[in-house]
Amino acid sequence: MTMIKSNAEQIVTRIQQSCDKVSRDVQEVCPIIVTKNRTNEEIQEVYSLGFRHFAENRVEKLLERQEVFPQEDIVWHLIGPLQKRKVKQIVNRIQYFHAIDRLSIMEEIEKRLDSPLKCFLEVNVSGEESKHGFTKAGVFEAFEAAKQYEKIDIIGFMTMAPFEANEEEIRHYFHELKEVSKKIQSTSTLKLSMGMSQDYPIAIEEGAHFIRIGTAWFE
Repeated sequence: MTMIKSNAEQIVTRIQQSCDKVSRDVQEVCPIIVTKNRTNEEIQEVYSLGFRHFAENRVEKLLERQEVFPQEDIVWHLIGPLQKRKVKQIVNRIQYFHAIDRLSIMEEIEKRLDSPLKCFLEVNVSGEESKHGFTKAGVFEAFEAAKQYEKIDIIGFMTMAPFEANEEEIRHYFHELKEVSKKIQSTSTLKLSMGMSQDYPIAIEEGAHFIRIGTAWFE
């Protein structure tokens, strides 16, 4: 058994355990393979194991990956911030965008889209100056503002816990995002994109639907 296959089995087991702990259906949780800094051979192995959701945080890298992996069954996620000048290069090449972090980017995305795109509003729950995203208060305005756009489909919210946070703090931040989601009135169930290699079990316990895992697959 290769290291990647062993890691994948461990991740699947931990996802199941976290779901069982809080009585969630494991089908509610979608693991995303973050391919940043990985080789094409590593990505091919994860693909061969049956995983289909892949992500990059930079436009150029995602487009490069698509050239190497043109398979139509791959679901592509852009999870990093997006500059206005790069919107037209990418928005019709992905199925999910996880990082709408300001009001001004929405108009450009709407203008460039050929068809609806599933998007998350990024929320800076921790208030760190180094992080992008709306404040917990500002995200309500952003959610309302997004309704004017026909092709931006806001399906939920994304956040990241501080890397140095302890387990209690991480749980608090993820719980805060879940509370934000509960307070927003929507005709559909809003999804949560939160949790990375170091904290995805906690994220699942706090309601994550999409977990963005990188190094845990490969190291």
